[in-house]
Amino acid sequence: MTSPPVHLTRAGVSLVVGRDDTGILVVLHWGAELGDLDDAGLQALADATRPGISRSSFDVSRRTGALPDPARGYSGTPALSGQRVGGSATAAAPSLVDWEVEAGDASLTCRSEDPEAGWSVVLQLALDEAGLLHARTSVTNSADGDLHLASVLTSLPVPAHASELLDLTGRWCKERAPQRHRWVQGTHRRDARHGRTGHDATLLMVAGTPGFAFGAGEVWAVHAAWSGNHTHYAERTPEGECLLGGGELLSPGEVVLAPGETYHSPWLLGSWSGSGLDPLSHRFHAHLRAVTPRARTERPVIANSWEAVYFEHSLERIAELADAAADVGVERFVLDDGWFLGRRDDTAGLGDWTVDPAIWPQGLGPLVAHVTGRGMEFGLWVEPEMVNLDSETARHHPERVLRGRAGVPMEWRQQQVLDLQDDGAYADLRDALTTLLDELDIAYLKWDHNRDLTDVTHDGRPAVHGQTLAAYRLLDELRDAHPDLEIESCASGGGRVDAEVLSRTDRIWPSDTIDPLERQHLQRWTSLLVPPELMGSHVGGPTSHTTKRTHSLRYRAATALLHWFGIEWDVSRLDDASLAELRSWVELHKQVRPLIGSGTLVHPDHPDPAVVVTGIIAADRSEACYVVATVAATETQHPARLRLTGLDPDRTYRLAEALPPPPGADLAPTWSADGAVLTGRALATVGVGLPVLDPEEARVLRLVAEG
Repeated sequence: MTSPPVHLTRAGVSLVVGRDDTGILVVLHWGAELGDLDDAGLQALADATRPGISRSSFDVSRRTGALPDPARGYSGTPALSGQRVGGSATAAAPSLVDWEVEAGDASLTCRSEDPEAGWSVVLQLALDEAGLLHARTSVTNSADGDLHLASVLTSLPVPAHASELLDLTGRWCKERAPQRHRWVQGTHRRDARHGRTGHDATLLMVAGTPGFAFGAGEVWAVHAAWSGNHTHYAERTPEGECLLGGGELLSPGEVVLAPGETYHSPWLLGSWSGSGLDPLSHRFHAHLRAVTPRARTERPVIANSWEAVYFEHSLERIAELADAAADVGVERFVLDDGWFLGRRDDTAGLGDWTVDPAIWPQGLGPLVAHVTGRGMEFGLWVEPEMVNLDSETARHHPERVLRGRAGVPMEWRQQQVLDLQDDGAYADLRDALTTLLDELDIAYLKWDHNRDLTDVTHDGRPAVHGQTLAAYRLLDELRDAHPDLEIESCASGGGRVDAEVLSRTDRIWPSDTIDPLERQHLQRWTSLLVPPELMGSHVGGPTSHTTKRTHSLRYRAATALLHWFGIEWDVSRLDDASLAELRSWVELHKQVRPLIGSGTLVHPDHPDPAVVVTGIIAADRSEACYVVATVAATETQHPARLRLTGLDPDRTYRLAEALPPPPGADLAPTWSADGAVLTGRALATVGVGLPVLDPEEARVLRLVAEG
């Protein structure tokens, strides 16, 4: 090494970055904290990890640079690729040029010039207070002629003993399904080409020691914070390099840099844990809690009109629903799809964001007054980035329909995409939304996005990059004009879930299914990235709208309890007993929600895959709440004991069921009405007995520290 490596450390994580004898910038270590290392110790670390020289290979010891490139012999995915049309075909090779490294507060800014290729490259690395690693690569065209970028990717090394991979896939109404396999040589790449994050997108690319779980194993993960086309990949070369990486997926000609222009890649967020997936997730949660626009720990209970009335709109009908919602303790009422011009079904009206006088002859003002008069906030559904061909917008401005050919793309839910890079389209949309927000007391927008972007260009270039930036700009402008406005990112459910959109919105809608059986799985895996209070979860009707399965109110409500709680059910038609039971769940949620927005989410591992456990521990570990749910029949009549993780081992807790068990249910002694008193160490080590649980049953356990 030409100079001692730089050691960044925070929150139990170390990052060591150095340069070898030729000036190559290398990440020597990312993972467990290394303790205090002086320059001599850091140099010894660098020397001890120097690779050997292979036979029939390069004649020098070669390390993979922080930005891997073929010019240094890296045989995997290059970090940078592009072409200067009409000029030199020389690819960028910043690792061949000495790097200038500036160290800040747990951060590094690394600059390199490649005058032969005409690229200037900046790599930013920083550990935040939670130990989450933030990495971003920026490229500036530092020569004459346009530079056509093909890819700008950021990657991080992981050790070879992380030999198992986990990523997520899915579809509409079954988002975030896990898939695991051994990490073999080659590239495991997950590309998302939907123009939005996508229902099948993996939130994280995770590598870990074999058999890692929520509470065990050493794990590393990366997340590309971008809402358009993107990639995540895990790469293991025959030489032994192991990398996790990601970034934006660029189509040919999509990003062209004129001389002096700069492209900034999305942030790649990296998390490490020595104790399983839960601590790894906590670093992401801390980041999202810090950047989400509303730093509030208690989120209002929501009632949404969609599955209650669909397109059946009238002041009388919606006011009746709002009254029933207020009576069970709802604090925010949201009017969903069907309120705007010509919108009697999903074939027309998108793009015309004015109230339909045929349905609302006095506008929405009377409804808003009625809702707020009942002590609730008012929210409204919108889908600003879309347009129906059967709309005044499309009829008067067909050029504003985003397309790549003379004809429009294939229909998807009878709609197309509005070109937000068109100045007129953007201005008219912004003004229409601003008018609604100026004229009505709207606290919340449910912001939907119900189709992929396919075959789309703007001014002859692929349009996804620019469309994504325009959507960010629109969200930012509305927030600037209305600082108290809250926004939900809903994209036909979980089609736009990523850290960048959550820096501009207040919650995500993880799926269009509120079937609690599906939700038990998808909420569990969505929480790898998203903290529970930023994840909407609603109590639907007895029979699911999407799956047609029927579940008890207890199971539906318990599934939503430890998230941003809501109701999507025609509560105006419930009998007194159902209303009383629903009201008791709303009251229980309000009791535990101070924990949800500031506490620690845990998923205690249970040996029976039929048992799924979700817990929230108070920040000071003075109390906790766990939901124990079955997603199938248990393997044994008496399930294995449940070990409750996350508690203070040296404190004593009283535990009991939060609500009376269902009629006829088995009741384990430790869950008796009088409760039981055990130490946190005993609860985590020995555990508690579970009652006999039927398939698709849920119980809620609350713990309070004694003294």
